[in-house]
Amino acid sequence: MFLTLTIETSGGSADIRIDSAQAVGQGLQVLRETGRVTPGLVPDYFRSHLNQTMVSAWKTFEEEQIFDGDILTAIE
Repeated sequence: MFLTLTIETSGGSADIRIDSAQAVGQGLQVLRETGRVTPGLVPDYFRSHLNQTMVSAWKTFEEEQIFDGDILTAIE
């Protein structure tokens, strides 16, 4: 299943459509490689605005129960 969500970092924010079986950090890596957010290290955790929980960058969107339309903010 594909999700459409927003990933925010100190270097900007961007919307992304990504497979829910991918790791959260991979979504940020794609945005950085395409120049949509500033390059840098992938943080270990994000905050889900929808669930108000900490999300590991190393688990999949499915494992972290991230849903379509969520906003993930990098904790840098």
